[in-house]
Amino acid sequence: MKIVYGTTNPAKLDHMRQMLEGLDIELIGLNDLDIKVKPINESGNHPLENARIKALAYYKAIKMPVFSCDSGLYIEGIEVEEQPGVHVRRVNNKELNDEEMIKHYSNLADRLGGVAKAKYKNAICLILDDNLLFEHDGEELASSSFLLVSNPHPNRNLGFPLDSISVKLETGKYYMDLTEDEIDGENRDDGNNITEGYRKFFINALGRKVVSV
Repeated sequence: MKIVYGTTNPAKLDHMRQMLEGLDIELIGLNDLDIKVKPINESGNHPLENARIKALAYYKAIKMPVFSCDSGLYIEGIEVEEQPGVHVRRVNNKELNDEEMIKHYSNLADRLGGVAKAKYKNAICLILDDNLLFEHDGEELASSSFLLVSNPHPNRNLGFPLDSISVKLETGKYYMDLTEDEIDGENRDDGNNITEGYRKFFINALGRKVVSV
């Protein structure tokens, strides 16, 4: 089954393809379509609201099965009004580029003593047709807790700038230095696994149509 992932970010598309590998889903991105979608006003205050806003806008434009994801960053030790939430890139009404994000959040970690415990909460909204919409934002889609640090790694991960200041809680290793197996392990939180969470979402929404053969 062909489904559009509502993103133009190749890193996010590749990552989702890896998570859904083995399921009968042909995943394509917005860059694979010969269409232009107007900028979307992501006005939601929570990841699920923004995922729904984007999915509805993309479905209206392309009239194909499409899903969108959104996430929010939540950091321990700062006030509610300071939480990045869904506005990870937007600070003081300015959209930050990758290097600006690294600088902003490394400075925040420095303000908190050099390290800050954080977590991503994720949400997904899938629209199959005019009458079928599925969405979810459960804890099984949330990341495990990790550390934001004030000293950035020298390398960069295109599309995921905060990997340069994110450190695995258990080992103290930068995300930039994790192996594929360690990255999969980092997706675990209280026994849950993000990859399995997304796979179960699609299997439940699409039924036996996407089960691997």
